[in-house]
Amino acid sequence: MSRTLFIAGNWKMNTSLDSGVALAAGITETIGQVEAVDLGVAPPFVYLPAVGAALAGGKILLMAQNMCSEDHGAFTGDISSAMLKDVGVRVVILGHSERRHVFGESNELVSRKVVKALADGLDVILCVGEQLADREGGRTMDIVGEQVRVGLEGVSKADMASVTIAYEPVWAIGTGVTASPDQAQETHAAIRELIGGLYDAEVTDALRIQYGGSVKPGNASELLAQPDIDGALIGGASLKVEDFTAIVEAGVALAQ
Repeated sequence: MSRTLFIAGNWKMNTSLDSGVALAAGITETIGQVEAVDLGVAPPFVYLPAVGAALAGGKILLMAQNMCSEDHGAFTGDISSAMLKDVGVRVVILGHSERRHVFGESNELVSRKVVKALADGLDVILCVGEQLADREGGRTMDIVGEQVRVGLEGVSKADMASVTIAYEPVWAIGTGVTASPDQAQETHAAIRELIGGLYDAEVTDALRIQYGGSVKPGNASELLAQPDIDGALIGGASLKVEDFTAIVEAGVALAQ
């Protein structure tokens, strides 16, 4: 089955209002009308409306970096799915390694967020990935498999059409170290096999699995060419118009 590549930029806690709007305007000008791949960017919460306005008229989806598992109430500093939708967000990133390992979010909390986001009409990028000690100890799929299984608890077959999984080895995020194409493909294939056991062949074939972890213009083509890699979730390289554009153009070339 041919799956449309999904290339997304996660800006994390970067940019100012002016630089974020300029970045959004820049990528809208260069790749905003691309048809061959799906695109999205996730700015910081406070810049969502302004960045959304700068993306208007193009095909780049406005995404959020996280959300609360609850509707409203005494959750100081958190943001609900309804708030995200109010400002035009279409996709939310959940379970990013920094949320898990810096802020202590459990698989179970991530699962509640996934179910909530889908129920409220948002698409989800569910991030999974192992730390270096797990990779070196041969426990990659023990860790990743548990994150996938728990993260998707309560997610129906129908809702899986709104889910993308992003495999992000923690040891490769922001380190300059990238999983080799063979390493990435091996784990992506194992995730797809696991999904086959949880759902069925239809879901397995349609599911898009992104790779994230120091994706750059120089390695994007080789990574995106792997049969089970269906896009990229990009950190640092998404903060430069020329770098993000080059990665997207690599994806477009492969899609043609």
